[in-house]
Amino acid sequence: MSVTGYLADFSLPELFQLLEQGHKTGLLTICTLKEPASGDRHNHHIWFSQGQIVAAGNSLDQQGLMRLIAQRGWMGDNAVSRLSQTCQIHTPLGLCLKNKGVLTAEQLKLLFYTQVMRQVCALFALPDGWFQFDPKAPLPSAEMTGLIATATDVTLAGLRALKDWKALDEKLPDPSSALIGVIEGKPSLRLNPNEWQVWEFTNGTVALADVATQLNLTVAKAQQIAFRLIVTGLAEEMPLIVAPPPAFLASTEPEELELSIASRSAPKTAAGAAPVSQSFLHNLVGFLKGKV
Repeated sequence: MSVTGYLADFSLPELFQLLEQGHKTGLLTICTLKEPASGDRHNHHIWFSQGQIVAAGNSLDQQGLMRLIAQRGWMGDNAVSRLSQTCQIHTPLGLCLKNKGVLTAEQLKLLFYTQVMRQVCALFALPDGWFQFDPKAPLPSAEMTGLIATATDVTLAGLRALKDWKALDEKLPDPSSALIGVIEGKPSLRLNPNEWQVWEFTNGTVALADVATQLNLTVAKAQQIAFRLIVTGLAEEMPLIVAPPPAFLASTEPEELELSIASRSAPKTAAGAAPVSQSFLHNLVGFLKGKV
């Protein structure tokens, strides 16, 4: 059973998080919406194995990695094609060529960076798009270098390099909210200095706006860093409940006080944002967790 949806409802970082946590294997296809000038659509394909990214490309012709090798001038198209036919079934093409002495380990790393890291990281800037995850799609040996990257590492790299956050503005945590850590001990991820500084405030007691002030960051920068910590499974956003003044407590009935606190802590919806279908979320999360 495949799952489809739109990035406006469920962002790429959130999708990557669920696919990794669910240890999913299959093909994630991202189709951009029609561009105003040309009316064109573009497809982007990302293959997962047990929640880790193993290959990416813009077509399904099984020729992408061969073209990259030829573009680098390391081998001609025909030579790569002939050698690929001598590889064992299900063996990644890159690994096969390395074992034959045609490619070096450094060349494989460069191919993987170009094919996966550069292509996939660019997708985080998409304002919207249609996506489909197909768990029955076979892994493309001819497109695989043999190297892998965790979805978390790709997400961190993509979001760190992102210059225009408009596509993710509505996903950012509220400046009045706090962060709370969801792991024990310190993160094992390689966080940068600013991420480590924000991580130190994941105790649920300081609003992001105040974190920004204390760290001499803009509020937007603090929100972006907090979002990275959230989608990599290190923290969660939580409403920061402000205690009412003593006079209010003394003059308020218990039932009214409960309603007042609930209204303060209720999650906010970005102005103009269309609510996400609850049935869509239920089906998506249930599928990715293997319960559908």
